[in-house]
Amino acid sequence: MAESGKGRRGYRAGLGGEMLAEFLGTFVLILLGCASVAVAVAGLPGSGRQADSFGAANWLIIAFGWGFAVVFGVYTAGGVSGAHINPAVSLALAVRRVFPWRKVVPYWIAQLVGAFVAAALVYAVYSWAIDAFNAKAGTPRNESLDTFAIFATFPAEYFGGSWWGPLLDQIVGTAVLLLLICALTDKRNSAPAANMAPYLIGMVVGVIGLTFGPNAGYAINPARDFGPRLWTFLTGWGDISLPGTYEWFSNYFWIPIIGPLIGGVIGALVYDLLISQVLTARGEEEPEAGRVP
Repeated sequence: MAESGKGRRGYRAGLGGEMLAEFLGTFVLILLGCASVAVAVAGLPGSGRQADSFGAANWLIIAFGWGFAVVFGVYTAGGVSGAHINPAVSLALAVRRVFPWRKVVPYWIAQLVGAFVAAALVYAVYSWAIDAFNAKAGTPRNESLDTFAIFATFPAEYFGGSWWGPLLDQIVGTAVLLLLICALTDKRNSAPAANMAPYLIGMVVGVIGLTFGPNAGYAINPARDFGPRLWTFLTGWGDISLPGTYEWFSNYFWIPIIGPLIGGVIGALVYDLLISQVLTARGEEEPEAGRVP
Protein backbone atom coordinates (compact mmCIF):
# COMPACT_ATOMS: atom_id res chain seq x y z
CA MET A 1 0.00 0.00 0.00
CA ALA A 2 2.84 2.37 0.75
CA GLU A 3 4.27 1.84 -2.72
CA SER A 4 0.93 2.52 -4.38
CA GLY A 5 0.56 5.67 -2.31
CA LYS A 6 3.94 6.88 -3.46
CA GLY A 7 2.93 6.11 -7.03
CA ARG A 8 -0.20 8.20 -6.77
CA ARG A 9 1.70 11.07 -5.20
CA GLY A 10 4.33 10.85 -7.92
CA TYR A 11 1.64 10.87 -10.61
CA ARG A 12 -0.06 13.91 -9.13
CA ALA A 13 3.22 15.76 -8.71
CA GLY A 14 4.29 15.11 -12.30
CA LEU A 15 2.71 15.24 -15.73
CA GLY A 16 -0.45 13.52 -14.50
CA GLY A 17 -1.11 16.30 -12.02
CA GLU A 18 -0.50 18.91 -14.70
CA MET A 19 -2.99 17.15 -16.97
CA LEU A 20 -5.58 17.16 -14.20
CA ALA A 21 -5.00 20.88 -13.71
CA GLU A 22 -5.35 21.53 -17.45
CA PHE A 23 -8.53 19.47 -17.48
CA LEU A 24 -10.05 21.44 -14.61
CA GLY A 25 -8.84 24.84 -15.81
CA THR A 26 -10.28 24.23 -19.28
CA PHE A 27 -13.45 22.86 -17.70
CA VAL A 28 -13.94 26.10 -15.76
CA LEU A 29 -13.21 28.16 -18.87
CA ILE A 30 -15.75 26.35 -21.06
CA LEU A 31 -18.36 25.96 -18.33
CA LEU A 32 -18.55 29.69 -17.62
CA GLY A 33 -17.97 30.79 -21.21
CA CYS A 34 -20.59 28.57 -22.84
CA ALA A 35 -23.04 29.30 -20.04
CA SER A 36 -22.71 33.02 -20.76
CA VAL A 37 -23.69 32.35 -24.37
CA ALA A 38 -26.59 30.20 -23.15
CA VAL A 39 -27.87 33.19 -21.18
CA ALA A 40 -27.69 35.42 -24.25
CA VAL A 41 -29.27 32.88 -26.61
CA ALA A 42 -31.83 30.92 -24.63
CA GLY A 43 -31.74 31.94 -20.99
CA LEU A 44 -33.36 35.39 -21.25
CA PRO A 45 -37.06 35.98 -22.00
CA GLY A 46 -37.46 36.83 -25.66
CA SER A 47 -33.87 35.97 -26.51
CA GLY A 48 -32.85 34.37 -29.76
CA ARG A 49 -31.35 35.52 -33.00
CA GLN A 50 -34.82 36.52 -34.19
CA ALA A 51 -34.95 38.87 -31.18
CA ASP A 52 -31.43 40.22 -31.74
CA SER A 53 -29.73 37.85 -29.30
CA PHE A 54 -26.36 38.71 -30.81
CA GLY A 55 -26.96 42.45 -30.67
CA ALA A 56 -24.84 44.86 -28.66
CA ALA A 57 -26.28 44.20 -25.19
CA ASN A 58 -26.11 40.42 -25.34
CA TRP A 59 -22.76 40.51 -27.10
CA LEU A 60 -21.43 42.29 -24.00
CA ILE A 61 -22.73 39.41 -21.87
CA ILE A 62 -20.84 36.99 -24.08
CA ALA A 63 -17.61 39.00 -24.26
CA PHE A 64 -17.46 39.63 -20.52
CA GLY A 65 -18.56 36.07 -19.77
CA TRP A 66 -15.69 34.61 -21.77
CA GLY A 67 -13.25 37.16 -20.37
CA PHE A 68 -14.03 36.27 -16.77
CA ALA A 69 -14.12 32.57 -17.69
CA VAL A 70 -10.48 32.87 -18.77
CA VAL A 71 -9.57 34.70 -15.55
CA PHE A 72 -10.91 31.97 -13.31
CA GLY A 73 -9.71 29.15 -15.54
CA VAL A 74 -6.18 30.53 -15.26
CA TYR A 75 -6.45 30.97 -11.49
CA THR A 76 -7.71 27.39 -11.19
CA ALA A 77 -4.75 25.74 -12.93
CA GLY A 78 -2.01 28.34 -12.99
CA GLY A 79 -0.03 27.15 -10.01
CA VAL A 80 0.19 23.56 -11.26
CA SER A 81 0.37 23.57 -15.07
CA GLY A 82 0.78 27.22 -15.98
CA ALA A 83 -2.87 27.20 -17.09
CA HIS A 84 -2.44 26.96 -20.82
CA ILE A 85 -6.11 25.85 -21.14
CA ASN A 86 -5.67 26.24 -24.89
CA PRO A 87 -3.79 23.96 -27.32
CA ALA A 88 -2.56 27.02 -29.23
CA VAL A 89 -0.82 28.25 -26.09
CA SER A 90 0.84 24.88 -25.46
CA LEU A 91 2.08 24.68 -29.05
CA ALA A 92 3.33 28.27 -29.12
CA LEU A 93 5.27 27.85 -25.87
CA ALA A 94 6.83 24.64 -27.18
CA VAL A 95 7.90 26.45 -30.35
CA ARG A 96 9.44 29.15 -28.12
CA ARG A 97 11.32 26.34 -26.30
CA VAL A 98 9.92 27.32 -22.92
CA PHE A 99 7.66 24.25 -22.71
CA PRO A 100 8.67 20.61 -23.33
CA TRP A 101 7.44 19.11 -26.60
CA ARG A 102 6.75 15.81 -24.85
CA LYS A 103 3.97 17.50 -22.84
CA VAL A 104 2.16 19.10 -25.76
CA VAL A 105 -0.08 16.18 -26.74
CA PRO A 106 -0.94 15.22 -23.12
CA TYR A 107 -1.92 18.85 -22.45
CA TRP A 108 -4.03 18.88 -25.63
CA ILE A 109 -5.85 15.73 -24.53
CA ALA A 110 -6.57 17.12 -21.06
CA GLN A 111 -7.80 20.42 -22.53
CA LEU A 112 -10.08 18.70 -25.03
CA VAL A 113 -11.59 16.40 -22.41
CA GLY A 114 -12.14 19.32 -20.03
CA ALA A 115 -13.94 21.26 -22.75
CA PHE A 116 -16.10 18.27 -23.70
CA VAL A 117 -17.17 17.57 -20.10
CA ALA A 118 -17.91 21.25 -19.47
CA ALA A 119 -20.12 21.39 -22.56
CA ALA A 120 -21.99 18.36 -21.28
CA LEU A 121 -22.67 20.09 -17.96
CA VAL A 122 -23.82 23.31 -19.64
CA TYR A 123 -26.17 21.20 -21.76
CA ALA A 124 -27.48 19.39 -18.68
CA VAL A 125 -28.33 22.71 -17.01
CA TYR A 126 -29.73 24.48 -20.08
CA SER A 127 -31.36 21.59 -21.98
CA TRP A 128 -34.86 22.73 -20.98
CA ALA A 129 -34.19 26.27 -22.19
CA ILE A 130 -32.65 24.94 -25.40
CA ASP A 131 -35.64 22.71 -26.13
CA ALA A 132 -38.09 25.51 -25.30
CA PHE A 133 -36.24 27.93 -27.56
CA ASN A 134 -36.21 25.51 -30.48
CA ALA A 135 -39.90 24.66 -29.96
CA LYS A 136 -40.87 28.34 -29.91
CA ALA A 137 -38.84 29.00 -33.05
CA GLY A 138 -40.27 25.91 -34.74
CA THR A 139 -36.74 24.76 -35.56
CA PRO A 140 -35.53 21.18 -35.13
CA ARG A 141 -32.33 20.83 -33.18
CA ASN A 142 -30.27 19.74 -36.17
CA GLU A 143 -31.15 23.03 -37.92
CA SER A 144 -30.81 25.40 -34.96
CA LEU A 145 -27.72 27.54 -35.34
CA ASP A 146 -28.90 29.68 -32.44
CA THR A 147 -28.68 26.89 -29.89
CA PHE A 148 -25.62 25.34 -31.53
CA ALA A 149 -23.90 28.72 -31.00
CA ILE A 150 -24.13 28.18 -27.24
CA PHE A 151 -21.40 25.58 -27.62
CA ALA A 152 -19.29 26.19 -30.73
CA THR A 153 -18.63 28.73 -33.46
CA PHE A 154 -19.53 29.35 -37.08
CA PRO A 155 -18.61 32.04 -39.63
CA ALA A 156 -20.67 35.11 -40.45
CA GLU A 157 -22.83 34.89 -43.56
CA TYR A 158 -20.93 37.68 -45.31
CA PHE A 159 -17.96 35.33 -45.79
CA GLY A 160 -20.09 33.26 -48.15
CA GLY A 161 -18.37 29.98 -48.90
CA SER A 162 -14.83 31.35 -48.65
CA TRP A 163 -12.68 29.69 -46.00
CA TRP A 164 -9.94 32.33 -46.17
CA GLY A 165 -11.84 35.06 -44.29
CA PRO A 166 -12.69 32.96 -41.21
CA LEU A 167 -9.23 31.36 -41.23
CA LEU A 168 -7.56 34.77 -41.32
CA ASP A 169 -9.82 35.92 -38.50
CA GLN A 170 -8.75 32.97 -36.32
CA ILE A 171 -5.09 33.44 -37.16
CA VAL A 172 -5.14 37.16 -36.32
CA GLY A 173 -7.23 36.78 -33.16
CA THR A 174 -5.03 34.03 -31.74
CA ALA A 175 -1.83 35.83 -32.77
CA VAL A 176 -2.99 38.84 -30.76
CA LEU A 177 -3.82 36.57 -27.83
CA LEU A 178 -0.39 34.91 -27.75
CA LEU A 179 1.49 38.15 -28.39
CA LEU A 180 -0.16 39.72 -25.35
CA ILE A 181 0.14 36.59 -23.19
CA CYS A 182 3.89 36.62 -23.87
CA ALA A 183 4.05 40.31 -22.99
CA LEU A 184 1.99 39.94 -19.82
CA THR A 185 4.02 36.98 -18.52
CA ASP A 186 7.50 38.27 -19.41
CA LYS A 187 9.00 39.54 -16.16
CA ARG A 188 11.74 41.36 -18.06
CA ASN A 189 9.05 43.51 -19.61
CA SER A 190 6.30 45.49 -17.84
CA ALA A 191 4.62 42.34 -16.56
CA PRO A 192 1.85 42.94 -14.00
CA ALA A 193 2.68 42.29 -10.36
CA ALA A 194 0.60 40.87 -7.50
CA ASN A 195 -0.73 37.95 -9.55
CA MET A 196 -2.78 40.23 -11.80
CA ALA A 197 -1.79 38.54 -15.08
CA PRO A 198 -4.90 36.28 -15.17
CA TYR A 199 -7.19 39.31 -15.00
CA LEU A 200 -5.35 41.05 -17.78
CA ILE A 201 -5.29 37.92 -19.95
CA GLY A 202 -9.03 37.68 -19.41
CA MET A 203 -9.32 41.30 -20.54
CA VAL A 204 -7.34 40.39 -23.66
CA VAL A 205 -9.88 37.68 -24.52
CA GLY A 206 -12.71 40.11 -23.81
CA VAL A 207 -11.32 42.77 -26.11
CA ILE A 208 -10.68 40.21 -28.86
CA GLY A 209 -14.34 39.27 -28.58
CA LEU A 210 -15.39 42.92 -28.80
CA THR A 211 -13.18 43.63 -31.81
CA PHE A 212 -13.01 40.41 -33.84
CA GLY A 213 -15.80 38.30 -32.35
CA PRO A 214 -18.64 38.77 -34.86
CA ASN A 215 -16.57 37.43 -37.78
CA ALA A 216 -16.45 33.82 -36.62
CA GLY A 217 -17.22 33.68 -32.91
CA TYR A 218 -13.59 34.18 -31.78
CA ALA A 219 -12.86 30.58 -30.83
CA ILE A 220 -9.09 31.33 -30.70
CA ASN A 221 -8.73 27.99 -28.94
CA PRO A 222 -9.05 24.58 -30.67
CA ALA A 223 -10.23 22.80 -27.50
CA ARG A 224 -12.76 25.52 -26.75
CA ASP A 225 -14.42 24.91 -30.11
CA PHE A 226 -13.89 21.24 -30.87
CA GLY A 227 -14.72 19.81 -27.42
CA PRO A 228 -18.21 21.39 -27.28
CA ARG A 229 -18.64 20.83 -31.04
CA LEU A 230 -18.12 17.11 -30.51
CA TRP A 231 -20.69 17.18 -27.70
CA THR A 232 -23.29 18.85 -29.93
CA PHE A 233 -22.64 16.29 -32.67
CA LEU A 234 -23.36 13.48 -30.22
CA THR A 235 -26.52 15.15 -28.92
CA GLY A 236 -28.40 15.89 -32.12
CA TRP A 237 -27.11 18.99 -33.90
CA GLY A 238 -25.89 16.86 -36.79
CA ASP A 239 -24.10 18.36 -39.78
CA ILE A 240 -23.99 21.87 -38.36
CA SER A 241 -21.67 20.45 -35.69
CA LEU A 242 -19.58 18.09 -37.81
CA PRO A 243 -18.43 18.75 -40.45
CA GLY A 244 -19.88 22.19 -39.84
CA THR A 245 -22.22 22.73 -42.77
CA TYR A 246 -24.49 25.78 -43.08
CA GLU A 247 -26.47 27.35 -45.91
CA TRP A 248 -23.50 29.53 -46.85
CA PHE A 249 -20.56 27.36 -45.77
CA SER A 250 -19.55 23.71 -45.60
CA ASN A 251 -16.93 21.74 -43.67
CA TYR A 252 -16.10 24.56 -41.25
CA PHE A 253 -14.94 22.47 -38.27
CA TRP A 254 -11.22 22.50 -39.15
CA ILE A 255 -10.86 26.29 -39.26
CA PRO A 256 -11.16 26.90 -35.46
CA ILE A 257 -8.54 24.17 -35.01
CA ILE A 258 -5.91 25.03 -37.60
CA GLY A 259 -6.33 28.82 -37.50
CA PRO A 260 -5.57 29.21 -33.77
CA LEU A 261 -2.61 26.81 -33.94
CA ILE A 262 -1.07 28.87 -36.75
CA GLY A 263 -1.95 32.20 -35.17
CA GLY A 264 -0.62 31.26 -31.74
CA VAL A 265 2.80 30.38 -33.15
CA ILE A 266 2.88 33.59 -35.20
CA GLY A 267 1.98 35.75 -32.21
CA ALA A 268 4.65 34.17 -29.99
CA LEU A 269 7.32 34.45 -32.69
CA VAL A 270 6.46 38.10 -33.36
CA TYR A 271 6.87 38.86 -29.65
CA ASP A 272 10.21 37.05 -29.53
CA LEU A 273 11.48 38.76 -32.68
CA LEU A 274 10.44 42.33 -31.86
CA ILE A 275 10.45 42.46 -28.05
CA SER A 276 12.08 39.46 -26.37
CA GLN A 277 15.33 39.70 -28.34
CA VAL A 278 15.64 43.38 -27.44
CA LEU A 279 15.10 42.64 -23.75
CA THR A 280 17.70 39.86 -23.93
CA ALA A 281 20.22 42.13 -25.63
CA ARG A 282 19.70 44.87 -23.08
CA GLY A 283 20.16 42.39 -20.26
CA GLU A 284 23.49 41.33 -21.74
CA GLU A 285 24.64 44.92 -22.20
CA GLU A 286 23.84 46.19 -18.71
CA PRO A 287 26.82 44.58 -16.91
CA GLU A 288 29.19 46.08 -19.50
CA ALA A 289 27.59 49.50 -19.14
CA GLY A 290 28.07 49.42 -15.39
CA ARG A 291 31.69 48.23 -15.46
CA VAL A 292 34.32 50.72 -14.22
CA PRO A 293 37.04 51.11 -16.90
